Amino acid sequence: MSLRIRPSRDEDVAAIAAIYAHHVLNGTGTFETTPPTEAEMAARRADVLAKGLPYLVAEDEAGQLLGFAYCNWFKPRPAYRYSAEDSIYLADAARGRGVGTQLLQALCEAAEAAGVRKLIAVIGDSNNAGSVGVHRRQGFAEVGVLRNVGWKFDRWLDVVLMDKVLGEGSSSAPR
Repeated sequence: MSLRIRPSRDEDVAAIAAIYAHHVLNGTGTFETTPPTEAEMAARRADVLAKGLPYLVAEDEAGQLLGFAYCNWFKPRPAYRYSAEDSIYLADAARGRGVGTQLLQALCEAAEAAGVRKLIAVIGDSNNAGSVGVHRRQGFAEVGVLRNVGWKFDRWLDVVLMDKVLGEGSSSAPR
């Protein structure tokens, strides 16, 4: 399969919203329970881009969107300004085809170029082997589990915390 990863564009928002809606309604990778509208997804994307952070998409040779990934500041306080949380979602048809691995790799590179020194994964559901696995393949290490912090689909869910050092990490002061 030929895969192209590129910065997202305004015209991608409908497909991004559809992919995310599927995960909201059917998965535990996000703890949202009502899918955001296209307008809300567009506003979220604009917020990420306004901060100078990457928002990427993966598409096949026909131009069909297979997934998206972005990062946003981990917390809004200034001391966190070199740490970002990643988010990655794939279309159902793209799962198990290596799309997530390539998309997350590209996100790590783009986040580092944007000045991020630590990328943090906050993975909904400790049974989310796909997300944990794709992060592990990209060099993320598990740093903790928050037990029973989410309630979705009539059950309690854990959150797995993973992180990855980008670039110089904490070995030097930021410029």
